[in-house]
Amino acid sequence: MEVAIVKYNAGNIFSVVNALRRLGIEPEITDKAEKLQKADRVLFPGQGNAKTTMDYLREHRLDQLIRDLRQPVLGICVGQQLMCQHSEEGNVDCIGIFPADVKLFQPETADEKVPAMGWNSLYDLSTPLFEGINERDYVYFVHSYYVPQCEFTIATADYVQPYSAALHKDNFWATQFHPEKSGKVGERLLFNFLNMK
Repeated sequence: MEVAIVKYNAGNIFSVVNALRRLGIEPEITDKAEKLQKADRVLFPGQGNAKTTMDYLREHRLDQLIRDLRQPVLGICVGQQLMCQHSEEGNVDCIGIFPADVKLFQPETADEKVPAMGWNSLYDLSTPLFEGINERDYVYFVHSYYVPQCEFTIATADYVQPYSAALHKDNFWATQFHPEKSGKVGERLLFNFLNMK
């Protein structure tokens, strides 16, 4: 199986590489259109600022390339946010796969710190991405922005309010949490993504 990771100006890509290697996959990190188009699976992970990242993606024409991919694609963390319509981070239009806007957390108590960082549980799980994963299993998050619940939400988490921990539309999946940092639960999710029919 050929697995490609989108190469762009984002951090945290190598922890995803290591997670895939633990599953027996040697991914290729690339920004080449032909390699991304012919890969069996594409991952779009990362940490970073939405506006500077979208500027980079547009400059390198990766925004349109990602939107046009036809194989299963998995966005992770900022990858999920950039697959949405618009982000409050830098007030920037994003790739537009999911018709949802990314919002900044607005804490209501002193205990609600931003960024939201650490382990949190998932619920209302659906689609084969979560096969073998249980309601209220814990995964690892680091984020200041979130995607509100919408018709494409396939997993929910609570911080300040319920929000989309994962999304799905057509051949595109995305998680706000980091499966590569989420132990056995995250490993199972990556396994499920790699083995989807």
